[in-house]
Amino acid sequence: MKKPKLSFWQIWNLSFGFLGVQIGYSLQNSNTSTIFESLGADVSQLSYFWLAAPIAGLIIQPIVGLFSDGTWTRLGRRIPFILGGAVISAVALALMPNASLLLTLAPLAMGACILLFMDLSFNVTMQPFRALVADMLDDSQKTKGYVVQTFLINLGAVAGAVLPLILTRFGVSEEAVPGQVSEHIAWSYYIGGAILLLTVLVTTFRTREYPPEEFARYNDETPEEMREKTSFVELIRHTPKVMLQLGVVQFFSWAALFLMWTYLKSAITGVAVNHQTGELLSEGEVQTWVGVLNGIYPIPACIASFFLTGVASRWGNKPVYALCLLSGAAGFAGLCFTSDQYALMLPMVGIGIAWAGILAMPYSILSRAVEARRMGVYMGIFNFTITIPQIIVGLTGGVIVEHLFGSSASAMIGLAAAFMFLAAISVLFVRER
Repeated sequence: MKKPKLSFWQIWNLSFGFLGVQIGYSLQNSNTSTIFESLGADVSQLSYFWLAAPIAGLIIQPIVGLFSDGTWTRLGRRIPFILGGAVISAVALALMPNASLLLTLAPLAMGACILLFMDLSFNVTMQPFRALVADMLDDSQKTKGYVVQTFLINLGAVAGAVLPLILTRFGVSEEAVPGQVSEHIAWSYYIGGAILLLTVLVTTFRTREYPPEEFARYNDETPEEMREKTSFVELIRHTPKVMLQLGVVQFFSWAALFLMWTYLKSAITGVAVNHQTGELLSEGEVQTWVGVLNGIYPIPACIASFFLTGVASRWGNKPVYALCLLSGAAGFAGLCFTSDQYALMLPMVGIGIAWAGILAMPYSILSRAVEARRMGVYMGIFNFTITIPQIIVGLTGGVIVEHLFGSSASAMIGLAAAFMFLAAISVLFVRER
């Protein structure tokens, strides 16, 4: 029995809360390094603080997926986790800019604790969204569902990245007192937390998940089979082969992205110049411009997402996926040879196209190869392919940048280009079901 076809706005509401989650993630990606530098960290320590996000995802996402697979409430199967995580995420965003005030004797330690707390709650909120799309949509609509989700993710990324810039235009100061976070970053976190909560409430009250009996019929199983318990070890043993193949692609692509998020600010500091005067950008201007650059690449990703469904249906998921990643490799390489502040926007276009492919194509491929009753936990396990490369790069990044590249952050961006190229090559070895 096939699931009913959902309208565009029903599909939109499924992922609307992800818009707010991504605003939070975007604020984190653009400003975490700056916040920890203001708390006393140096460039060789930054990658260690960035480990909070992948460690949180590694632990939380499979657990949330496993429990949400067996959760059936009046709110639904995935919604309780989405809503609960959103409330905690909003609190964490409000606390982060105040780390130095909450524990003045050890602000770095407090910042690290809040960052880990924030990432744990982000993952509780985010993980069920992937499974929710697979739960609610027929195979013929899954690519469209993940493409809509990709569009909303990128819209949120743009909003989060440019929010500090918008606030400066309204007169909020971008200069920071030593040891504290600037006002425009702090207010961006407060506003981002409020938006996150509001968008999740839209998904909560505008989405009706299928009850157990109905969901079982759509997937040709009995309610008892849907509730059948399987050990985590057994689930790992029966991991679909395509997940392992996609894992290689994911390793290289997410390692590249992690390098960009960690080292972009350091890479353009002392390099990026004002387009009009030719003078080097100040520290405050560099931080604001990093937010602009992080807001640029989701824009081509949004545009690309409009075409992914049609192009993939005609040419196949794999060729589209590989071309997206090659665009990203070219973008990372371009960052290494550009200094003009506006010219730096051009490489971000290639990175944005890669980002669109990374957010949509692997999930579209995987969702067709996983049992519906195990969708949540396998989506959580698949998150290993996102978190493990980030953990590895986080643990080794400080050593690499200091001892192999002579503390050159721009060389780390060049390494990201190589990783993204290897990701594109790895797509050739994926055997799609």
